[in-house]
Amino acid sequence: MVGETGGKDFIFVHPSAEIPPLISAMVRGAFEYQGQKCAAASRAYVPRSLWPQVKEMLLAKTAEIKVGDPSDFTNLMAAVIDRSAFDSIKSYIDYARESDEAEVLTGHYDDSKGYFVYPTIIETTNPRFKTMREEIFGPVLTIYVYEDDELDSAVRHCKEDTIYALTGSIFAQSREAIVALESEFNYTAGNIYINDKPTGSTVGLQPFGGSMMSGTNDKTGTKMNLYRWISARTIKENFVPTDDVNYISMQER
Repeated sequence: MVGETGGKDFIFVHPSAEIPPLISAMVRGAFEYQGQKCAAASRAYVPRSLWPQVKEMLLAKTAEIKVGDPSDFTNLMAAVIDRSAFDSIKSYIDYARESDEAEVLTGHYDDSKGYFVYPTIIETTNPRFKTMREEIFGPVLTIYVYEDDELDSAVRHCKEDTIYALTGSIFAQSREAIVALESEFNYTAGNIYINDKPTGSTVGLQPFGGSMMSGTNDKTGTKMNLYRWISARTIKENFVPTDDVNYISMQER
């Protein structure tokens, strides 16, 4: 059995990150397919020094998203799959609205005609806030803004605060930072992306897997997966058999 059991996929932003590509990755990663992807971006860690510009651009781009009939290809988003999903996603948004530790910067829902959850962005002051830890499976992105001089603490929260380890992305222009963060996040995701959204893996090129409560880390697109479907066997054939019991090493010198 190969298990695929969920994700809480992250975008970790270093102070050296380039902002416009980051905004694109956040919007696409979090809101495509209504966030109903196990690899959808669901939490982000943004340094205080970049947050004012990131916030302004992110809200502006999110406001441009068209939501409606999926047969109209100008719509980026449509309704979520059913009433159960709508109610579950709605409960997380309501929880954030009622909390002193979070602010819903944008987003709402409407089930008057279809189960529509609009792109939602939450800012929290608590890196262990509920919407930073639990899988929502909807168009909800929660952002924790960390102090630039507390980067190590933010990395630790990213690594330790959720039970999932499916996908994640690093945004940085500093090569030194990319190498260091990639190493730090060894066990946080089966797929790590650098300066790209944490979703959209290509079968056959990127083995799609994760660890911890995200699954068995041997999904399609990798030779590792084949070992789940076989019983390994080795065969030895001797073309020069010997009739001697003793080994060469046993001969007297």
